[in-house]
Amino acid sequence: MSHTRTIVVIGAGICGLASAIWLTRAGHRVTLIDRDAPGAGASQGNAGLMAQWAIVPVNTPGILTTALKYLADPGAPLWLRWRDLPRLAPWLWQFARNANPRDAARMTRGLIPLVTDSVDQHRALVRGTRAEKWLATSDLAYAYDSRAAYEADAYGWQAKREAGFIPDVIEGAAVQEAEPLVGPAIGCLAMLRGQGHVRDPGAYMADLAAVFQAEGGRYLQAEARDVTLADGRITQVLTDQGPLACDAAVLAAGVWSGPLMKKLGLKVPLAAERGYHLHLAQPSALPRQPLMMARGKFAVTPMATGLRCAGTVELGDPDAPPSRAPFAMIRREIARVFPDLRFETAEEWMGPRPSTPDSLPLIGEIGATGVFAAFGHQHVGLTAGPRTGRMVADLIGGKRPNLDLAPYDANRFT
Repeated sequence: MSHTRTIVVIGAGICGLASAIWLTRAGHRVTLIDRDAPGAGASQGNAGLMAQWAIVPVNTPGILTTALKYLADPGAPLWLRWRDLPRLAPWLWQFARNANPRDAARMTRGLIPLVTDSVDQHRALVRGTRAEKWLATSDLAYAYDSRAAYEADAYGWQAKREAGFIPDVIEGAAVQEAEPLVGPAIGCLAMLRGQGHVRDPGAYMADLAAVFQAEGGRYLQAEARDVTLADGRITQVLTDQGPLACDAAVLAAGVWSGPLMKKLGLKVPLAAERGYHLHLAQPSALPRQPLMMARGKFAVTPMATGLRCAGTVELGDPDAPPSRAPFAMIRREIARVFPDLRFETAEEWMGPRPSTPDSLPLIGEIGATGVFAAFGHQHVGLTAGPRTGRMVADLIGGKRPNLDLAPYDANRFT
């Protein structure tokens, strides 16, 4: 390229790592910063799924009725930290307003280009590098208690079919033949063929950081605290390790992107969708493919170091300590669905995912500041990270990606 720029990428999760790698490959001078190690947050604590089929937003029509029912049931897979309700109320109001057929269809159209080629995007990011070994080709099975429970998900499955994700529906004795690990509680599987997952998200993030540095990038463990603008354009990122001069910056700090957005004059309605996982060490058996537990709303993924059971939704303060109820629910569902499964230990983890009220991320330039947003992916950050990074690199390099960017407009909440 003819114009090399000096760029600071803020946040070393999957979106920041992918942005930094693609920018470096485009010939720019890139410094990637994070207050923790690469992928220390949700990027390493996720279910490891390249969820190409995750095109249905959380706030579908009918979600309000379902949410109220869940919130009244301590064993349901949705929680709200009630002490945080006053702060969450404006976000919840906008979230509820989008839970209608027209907006749900709009959000689905926005998610489709971001996630449906995730496996190819991950492979393009890591092809020929040390990180490639962590990607696995696999099927994905939604596990339902019954055919009726599967049919109750008709809205989501219709959207998936229209996007090309058509399941093989397995019932009766064939369920245990297809997946021997599940017990009699599961009476129906909806199988999607030819998907993929990451065998160790934490190791994958560490290797992506190593790839970035091997290709000429610089990694600095530092906390971004402010930015300096001159004539409305960024000139510095101010960190606890000193100022970093730059021509452009990428803001990919997940749920912690909000404070820096405020410094740029934008107040983004961003909530922490706190996810939980239990990582089971030395399991007695592994499933043949990742499973989505329809009743518990979490994934069960075979990994290089054990079996990860990850998901659920809790809305609340991102810095608050973990709640016990999500862990308890996951444990109950593991015992119910996998009655013969044994394991040595269960490592507990909780991390916040950045959630917008319209279930779509912010991708693109913030005003005319030279700061580019790459955050707000809710529970599909790992899935959409490589695509997001490529889009950001193209925009900074003056190329327009071949898709409609309006759904992800970083300025849409002004």
